[in-house]
Amino acid sequence: MPRQFFVGGNFKMNPTSQGQLGSIISILNSADLDSTTEIVIAPPSLYLIPLKDTVRSELQLSAQNCYYKDSGAFTGEISPAQLVDANIPYVILGHSERRTLFHETSEFVAQKTKAALDATLKVILCVGETLPERETGQTAAVVQKQLQAVVDVLQESDWSGVVIAYEPVWAIGTGKVATFAQAQEAHFDIRTFLTQAVSPAVAESTRIIYGGSVTAANCKDLSTQSDVDGFLVGGASLKPEFVNIINARN
Repeated sequence: MPRQFFVGGNFKMNPTSQGQLGSIISILNSADLDSTTEIVIAPPSLYLIPLKDTVRSELQLSAQNCYYKDSGAFTGEISPAQLVDANIPYVILGHSERRTLFHETSEFVAQKTKAALDATLKVILCVGETLPERETGQTAAVVQKQLQAVVDVLQESDWSGVVIAYEPVWAIGTGKVATFAQAQEAHFDIRTFLTQAVSPAVAESTRIIYGGSVTAANCKDLSTQSDVDGFLVGGASLKPEFVNIINARN
């Protein structure tokens, strides 16, 4: 069964006003969007609930992070249970900005991934290497180590709720982008790892999407790679060109 193309928009800590947010959503609500693509947007958390009532039905919402506990004295955190109760279907976990700026380890990301899946959330799980790791030929080893932590705590059936986002850290927000061959190679390596570490069925069905300075200019060529099942878009998701990225396969 073919894997459904997936495009996610990670707004990060943007925009800074409800007015700007309204403009972004207005463009998406009025656009002609590819009906065969699964589309998910991840605004800052305080906008999630209000947006439920204003985004068109084809757009699903995602949180940008959550904790691994359902409740308690964890100031500033959002729980999987709260997201489920608010009917938010997705959460992004393991983004490189969480790993580097907030020192989240792969084991911690795995703990949060399991908690989110146990709560019935779907997870966009981010992995990727830094530029020094890329230049010293460690890409596959680094990504496999990040994934192995998650493999260690999940059951095979859990993987139906996971979308893997390969995001080379050196390409996020830098304007640099992995070549089509580099992206395909990294995605193929992830799929091969899943075959060995989980099962061939999980490897075949799990969507592996690319993130790292995806734009309207490069998305069509990236989308033709056999193991690239979509995109996780950062800065461009705040711009009108996000529509073109969603429609990359049209």
